[in-house]
Amino acid sequence: MTTTTPTATTAEPVRPAPATPPGRRPRGARRSTPLTIVMLAALAYFLLPLLWLLIASTKSTQDLFNSFGLWFSHAPQLLTNIKETFTQDDGVFVHWLLNTVMYAGVSAVGAALLAAAGGYGFAKFRFRGDRTAFNLVLGAVMVPTTALAIPTYLLFAKAGLVNTPWAVILPSLVNPFGLYLMRVYAQDAVPDSVLEAARIDGAGEARIFFRIALRLLAPGLVTVLLFTLVATWNNYFLPLIMLNDPDLYPVTVGLSSWAAQAQNGGAGSSSDMLALVVTGSLLSIVPLVVAFLLLQRYWQSGLAAGGVKQ
Repeated sequence: MTTTTPTATTAEPVRPAPATPPGRRPRGARRSTPLTIVMLAALAYFLLPLLWLLIASTKSTQDLFNSFGLWFSHAPQLLTNIKETFTQDDGVFVHWLLNTVMYAGVSAVGAALLAAAGGYGFAKFRFRGDRTAFNLVLGAVMVPTTALAIPTYLLFAKAGLVNTPWAVILPSLVNPFGLYLMRVYAQDAVPDSVLEAARIDGAGEARIFFRIALRLLAPGLVTVLLFTLVATWNNYFLPLIMLNDPDLYPVTVGLSSWAAQAQNGGAGSSSDMLALVVTGSLLSIVPLVVAFLLLQRYWQSGLAAGGVKQ
């Protein structure tokens, strides 16, 4: 009688599916016509104003009213408009632009660091009244900034800070939404085991925050920085009520003053100023576009992945 010995079979390892190349739809993906229409409508909603601004910046004031808004005139003069914008009133537009860069840059960096510190503290430390304090932060998110403008002005007038750069910078440092965002992000992005390991090694809390936590919070930090940068750059109402000196104006208030001159200065002034207002508006968004292009690579999730072995 012959005994047959069963042969062991080796299971082939399961190979992961190849990654989908960038720009190519994954296999099995369905096309949705309604979704495509909605996305195209959203794209047009966001891009058409920018397209109009770009085209309008190539026109004279007369062509702005006599030609189709979404097409160039017979005599484009973009370079001429840019030159006149930079040289108008002894180059005050450059001064306004530098003021805006200072206000937005200092406010964005300061607000991002304060939000990161506050969010990290709420996420990783427990203290008496922490929930009440965080609920107050959530309540502050619901308060519109315009409602606080007049009380802020009265407070700064008592402190003697009106008509100074601090009148624009200090209110912009307070970002309740940024603090809420950083608290939610720090909850998962900074593992507790990493903090405990650093404390066992003798690191202080300040060193842990600046050397470890900030690196893990980089995507959220950059997000708050960009949000604050855009909000401060486009802020109009706060500088309008806080600043009286034209040399301290940001570009938003400065262009508004030019627009007022174009409306109240008669036909000759209007023909000179309105095209400069449009061209200045185009030039004012260029630094924001550059900032987004430079910082978008930091918008990556999972920087803490692999920091702790499960």
